[in-house]
Amino acid sequence: MAKHPKIYSRKTIAKSRLFHIESMDITFSNGESRVYERLTRTQPSGAVLIVPMLDKKTVLLIREYSAGVDRYELGLPKGKIDAGENLLNAANRELKEEVGYGAKQLHHVTSLTLAPAYMEHSIDIVIAQDLYEEKLEGDEPEELDVIPWKINDIQRLMATGECTEARSIAALYLAKDYLS
Repeated sequence: MAKHPKIYSRKTIAKSRLFHIESMDITFSNGESRVYERLTRTQPSGAVLIVPMLDKKTVLLIREYSAGVDRYELGLPKGKIDAGENLLNAANRELKEEVGYGAKQLHHVTSLTLAPAYMEHSIDIVIAQDLYEEKLEGDEPEELDVIPWKINDIQRLMATGECTEARSIAALYLAKDYLS
């Protein structure tokens, strides 16, 4: 296994409300040097993505506007972990805000990264079961559509073209395996 590269300097080169871009001067064990840029976290607490199971075969998806691709997208509820909040409490809060359900059972499956070569971000995948109705006020700009979907029908979901987010797709497959 390669020796971890040495980071000589880090500096912020751009920052917005949501994004923080950092430049890193790095030297590898073979003497090669590079300057890398990466998106870093804006809050240290992380994020959760929830797979809400209405019953053993039905997952609840949400349809919401995705500014990055300028369209409505079907996916799983997700959100940031607030300061002082653990990931399971954050998952249950986000579930109540976005889907209108809480969960009596929450199981942390794994943590996933998205483009780890240039993003520091990761997200914790949580399966929510034994749901009960409870709605909390969230920060969404409009009411989200909640769409029941059969967990065994992931291929058909992807074929609709409405669900393209890799994190949601990976989480659905992980949940399907976990639940079988």
